[in-house]
Amino acid sequence: MSKTSNKGGKTRSNEEVFAGFQSLRNEQRQLANKISELEMDLNEHKIVIETLHAVEPKRKCFRMIGGVLLERTVAEILPELETNKERLPSAIQALNEQLARKGQEINDYIEKHDIRVQRGAQHSAEEPSQDSSSAKSNVLVASG
Repeated sequence: MSKTSNKGGKTRSNEEVFAGFQSLRNEQRQLANKISELEMDLNEHKIVIETLHAVEPKRKCFRMIGGVLLERTVAEILPELETNKERLPSAIQALNEQLARKGQEINDYIEKHDIRVQRGAQHSAEEPSQDSSSAKSNVLVASG
C-alpha cells in the first residue's frame, strides 16, 4: 500500500484513512442505534400511559429508573411518564439532526480522501487498472 491523500496537506496512509472512515461510520451507527432505542422508549411510554389511564390513581405502581425499582402510586407516576413522553420527540429530532450532520461529515471525508466504496460481491469486470490515476484513490470494500 502506498502513501496517498495529499489534498489536506498531510500525507496519510491508506490504513489511517480507512481507520478514520470506520470511526465515522461507527459514530453514525451509534447515533442510529440511540435513535432506535429512543423511539422504542417512546412507544413503551405510550403503551404504559394508556394502560395506567384505566387504573385507579391510588393504586400501587412500580417504576424502574436506572436499575432501581421505585414504589409509588399511579397518580405520582403518570405525570412523570407524560412529561418524559413529551420530551422524547425533541430528543429524537436532535439526534436525527446529528445523524444528518454525521452523514455529511462522512461524505466530506470520502470526497477529501478520494475514497470509492465498493460492496462485497459487486466488484466485477470494472476492477480499477493499475495506472497513475488509480494509485491516487482509496478503495474501501464493505462486506454485507
